[in-house]
Amino acid sequence: MKQWLSRRIMGLLALLVALVMVNLSVFQKEQQLAHGTVVYLDLAPVDPRSLMQGDYMTLSFAIGQEIRRAFGHSAQAFLTAKTSTLYVIVTLDSQNRASFKTLFNGQDLAPEELLLRYRIRHDIVHFATNAFFFQEGDAEYYEAARYGQFRVNEQGEPLLVALYSDELKQLGPPEKTDL
Repeated sequence: MKQWLSRRIMGLLALLVALVMVNLSVFQKEQQLAHGTVVYLDLAPVDPRSLMQGDYMTLSFAIGQEIRRAFGHSAQAFLTAKTSTLYVIVTLDSQNRASFKTLFNGQDLAPEELLLRYRIRHDIVHFATNAFFFQEGDAEYYEAARYGQFRVNEQGEPLLVALYSDELKQLGPPEKTDL
């Protein structure tokens, strides 16, 4: 009986810890959405007909191509980088559109510079996600997508918020835009 009770208590404690961790993660994402730095990343040129696949859009960002070029011709350096936490230094223009500056190697940042965390998966550079999901039938609202808007926290972790047009107008069904 005593062993059964201690297993129950351990199980409940494990459940409680898991719930606290999940809620903490949700709280942190909400804080990032509310207070993170707004950054727009230019979408890489893609054929819009192949961009739409079902209820999501595959995302690729121009800055990812610049990161790849910054590794130079060393495919080995790029492949080795896949196992690390990686950052790129960007500068923001007056509308918060990011431009590639250099790869981050621990150097100090200038006041106008910002760190962005990225990952390399399947030889492709990703920022936060590689897809933007939307409701079935809403694909036409996102065909003009030119920028991904991110909220970036102090650790450089980007969180995708929405897709924007060339004029930095939020895209989506009328009831979901410009919230």
